[in-house]
Amino acid sequence: MAQIVAGFGAPHSPHVPEQVRIQGPSHPVVALYSHMAEAIEAVGPDVLIVFDCDHFSTFFLNNLPTFAIGVAEKTAGPNDHTPMPHYEVPVHAALAAHLRAEGIAAGFDLSLVQDFEVDHSIMVPLHFLTPRMSIPIVPVFINCFVPPLPSARRVYALGQAIRAAVETFPQPLRVVPLASGSFSLEIGGPKVAPGRRQGVPEPAWAAHVAELMRNGEIDTLLQEATLERMLRAGNVATELLVWIAMLGAIGARLPDWIEVRPSAGDAYGIWRETA
Repeated sequence: MAQIVAGFGAPHSPHVPEQVRIQGPSHPVVALYSHMAEAIEAVGPDVLIVFDCDHFSTFFLNNLPTFAIGVAEKTAGPNDHTPMPHYEVPVHAALAAHLRAEGIAAGFDLSLVQDFEVDHSIMVPLHFLTPRMSIPIVPVFINCFVPPLPSARRVYALGQAIRAAVETFPQPLRVVPLASGSFSLEIGGPKVAPGRRQGVPEPAWAAHVAELMRNGEIDTLLQEATLERMLRAGNVATELLVWIAMLGAIGARLPDWIEVRPSAGDAYGIWRETA
């Protein structure tokens, strides 16, 4: 049977690949992504389940599922003109179809996506973590931006259902969930400083969320991560939901390493050992 052997979380700023190309290894994210890439290589996953908030690039208002799974042989991206290389990425279609079927049986209405590309929110982390694009993915899309949003407890339960489905998949796969998102971020909204396009309204919230994860205080996180509380940290701070789904998928584990950047509103994390 397949098993979940680790979990990872990272941000996905669309500006970072080009900044790193220009600045080189001195850019502050390089060491963080490199540490995660080394850990992924050490874990040796057969599949990455990527929990993702699409940014109106794969879906739009006329077709916006709460939850969806990409079931295909491959995908590509980024499809949103992010300045970075364009990649083709294999998808583990058999596992994706199994997760969707088992998830529906568990009470989650998981939409089916078969002919699709993905945006920077998936491709930026993969660009740094698995640049050869040799590890198949299963994209799990969560509506993090357009109300009504799923609750923190609902997405945590989705992660748990994904974990249960993985454990019934008959092939002996090593599976790793990856969350892609920030904890505090405002883009083009009233919390952005004059003359700026984006900002971090609540660095303290990002630090607090990371500390709850570090200590394994998941129930407290689920209680505190209401829609109202997340939106106080920025109009896209609801990307926290994808991290919460990842936490549901990995089970009772404490992070081996978590590095929070309050001023950037984000964090990088690795979960390997069972708590």
